[in-house]
Amino acid sequence: MKKQVLGALAAGAAAVMAFGMNAGADEIKVWVADNVVSFTEDQIAAFKEANPDFAGYDYLVEAVGEGDAAGNMITDVEAGADIFVFAQDQIARLVTAGALEEVAPDNVEAVESENDAGAVGAATVGDILYAYPLTSDNGYFLYYDKSVVTDPSSLEQILADCEAAGKNFYMEINSGWYQTAFFFATGAELTYETDDSGAFTACNASYASDQGLVAFKEMIELKSSPAFQNGSAVGEGTNVGAIVDGTWDSGAAQDLFGDNYACAKLPEFTGSDGETYQMSGFGGFKLLGVKPQEDEEKLAACDALAAYLSSEEVQLARYEAIGWGPSNLNAQQSDAVKADEALSALAQQLPFTVPQGQYPGDYWTLATSLGDDIISGTLTTDSSDDDLMAALQKFQDTCISYAE
Repeated sequence: MKKQVLGALAAGAAAVMAFGMNAGADEIKVWVADNVVSFTEDQIAAFKEANPDFAGYDYLVEAVGEGDAAGNMITDVEAGADIFVFAQDQIARLVTAGALEEVAPDNVEAVESENDAGAVGAATVGDILYAYPLTSDNGYFLYYDKSVVTDPSSLEQILADCEAAGKNFYMEINSGWYQTAFFFATGAELTYETDDSGAFTACNASYASDQGLVAFKEMIELKSSPAFQNGSAVGEGTNVGAIVDGTWDSGAAQDLFGDNYACAKLPEFTGSDGETYQMSGFGGFKLLGVKPQEDEEKLAACDALAAYLSSEEVQLARYEAIGWGPSNLNAQQSDAVKADEALSALAQQLPFTVPQGQYPGDYWTLATSLGDDIISGTLTTDSSDDDLMAALQKFQDTCISYAE
């Protein structure tokens, strides 16, 4: 273990000694995804060896993935884990349900300065930091054939290059996840608020606006290109010149493009209003939460372990073992991570994204229909602004109805 991590934990260890912990009296339960259980057990063993003042606790690592952890915690906070990994879109529900302790005051400055802004923002509710960032690796960016695409920073040029080479450009425009790349780029908004039960209470939407119209027109303009194909999976593409996809397909993209494999953040586009917009979208992060504890000694131990498991060296080790992209700024600059072109491209894209919150299930179906109207030709470049705005207004009103 590196000296700086030991130093970061020293204050917490001293606090536990001051409380006079009764060794062996408590259990600390940790929830992580199944493929990270063994890695986490090894890291906890190293943590205990380096920090004997925390070794008196029994540490139990259970396989509960970040997609299920929040729901399980909210259902029964008392029976839930003491430390757990969760997806950032669940943080508001967890805070409202009393399932998240604020990050220990002594750790806040380090967490905020050592992790990227997107991950820190995802771990924050209001002005309070409630979780320890673990990853910045869930989002989408551009994979491309560098023998085809001459300028990956321009959507117009990418399409022109693909058309000239007889290649396809793939993006899934009938997906509520990928559509936000256009709408959020121009400043249109679509977010939901929930109560402590997870019920949707309000929808903040501005798709039926000048900004939304510019985004919608750009989607239609994209569909009009002979190079356009609807899709987001490298393995399902044919004659691919470029594709908007995520890190989960990096291996397939490398196999497809070979020596011409390249990655970049999403491009800019020139809107119908003549303005230039950087494509945006959803960003996703894995966070590590600590449950509130009545026992201050146990809380100090949980915070110390959470700080360790989210530290620079453990994030880097987790990347090397599992492939999770780190949120820690220094880990992102390591030779191993920088050599990962997909993660580097995603890191460039994430500052332009919005952390994904909670959305009703019906939203995703509705967004598919909106994109399908473009794909089917119901809406085209010949459609009037009034017709396009009417479609956006109907979409927006329906989105709002899900929270009424």
